[in-house]
Amino acid sequence: MKGFIRFSVLSIMNKREIVKISINFLVAVTTLVVIDSCGKKGGGNSGMPTGDLVGVPDRVGWTQQVPYGMVVCPSGTFHMGQADQDVPATQINYNKQITIGGFYMDETEITNNEYRQFVEFLSKPDLYPDWKNTQAWLDSTIKSKGEEYIVRELYPDTTVWVRDFAHHMGDPMMEYYYYHPAFDEYPVVGVDWYASRIFSNWRTRFMNEWRTDLSGMNLFANPNFRLPSEAEWEYAARGGRDMAKYPWGGPYIRNSKGCMLANLKPGRGNYYDDGFMYTSPVGSYFSNDYGLYDMSGNVSEWCEDAFYESAVPVVWDMNPTYFDDKEKRKILRGGSWKDVAYYLELGTRTFEYADSTKSFIGFRCAMTYLGRSSGQEF
Repeated sequence: MKGFIRFSVLSIMNKREIVKISINFLVAVTTLVVIDSCGKKGGGNSGMPTGDLVGVPDRVGWTQQVPYGMVVCPSGTFHMGQADQDVPATQINYNKQITIGGFYMDETEITNNEYRQFVEFLSKPDLYPDWKNTQAWLDSTIKSKGEEYIVRELYPDTTVWVRDFAHHMGDPMMEYYYYHPAFDEYPVVGVDWYASRIFSNWRTRFMNEWRTDLSGMNLFANPNFRLPSEAEWEYAARGGRDMAKYPWGGPYIRNSKGCMLANLKPGRGNYYDDGFMYTSPVGSYFSNDYGLYDMSGNVSEWCEDAFYESAVPVVWDMNPTYFDDKEKRKILRGGSWKDVAYYLELGTRTFEYADSTKSFIGFRCAMTYLGRSSGQEF
């Protein structure tokens, strides 16, 4: 009996303690909620200034979408430079480990038909009446230089098919390559470094005027389209395969079935083993692991950097670029339909003068990714 009474008293005391603890817990939680609502940044802000630092209200959320025709190249670290013997002993492409920030890149080279849209915007503004800001920019910066400048500097130079090679019947290519629909999906050539940058600038304004004004959605402007840096180009071309010799990884230019893996000149006088005498339609061969096509072969590609023999040890080891407005030589990468395999290697550095137009040089655009990205969220 005494034991039962003692147990009952203890039970009552425990219940009282539990109630007491529960009341104290509720008081504590209520206090924290009040403190949080009063003292946290932005807490209790009804949209009116309160004297607190809460940031600018009603900011539209930012989500960077993958631009049409582009693929993601996530941030990463790789070894830039030669992945095989430096056959001509240039000594200008030593290995260097560098880090590259995330960016987007066109999955193929800019095609004849894509470049034709830019030319059409210049020559037939009535087809694009709503793009008033872009038209005004062209009027003040490009068209003010006269029609002769536009035709000479911005239209593709079709005479390259005759000029580049002596005693060569290039007249059919000169007449049809850019203008005929049979070649719409082939890479544009005959465009110099300056024209490719103007195209990139126009492409930026064309997209962003739609985003900010014409879409009606009041979107933020995207970063600029631009030529890729030399380091970005090589990083993208490797597709995540560090020290790879070619975009497809292996050391050979044919697969196990003997099929060519790119558009190049595999042997003396032999331009046709890959299936095409000149350029090929973009995307005719397998892409690399990032989804980029024709990073080796088809046409060489302009990069943003100026050419400097000692650029590798000079530039920084994160997002390196080498700018020099006085240097007229600009970086070319990737090799072309007329080149032997050495020039298709991802560590091979070459150049051409910025105002040169060739039948074997094209380009593609890049765009900076804003934020930290592994690439998986896309």
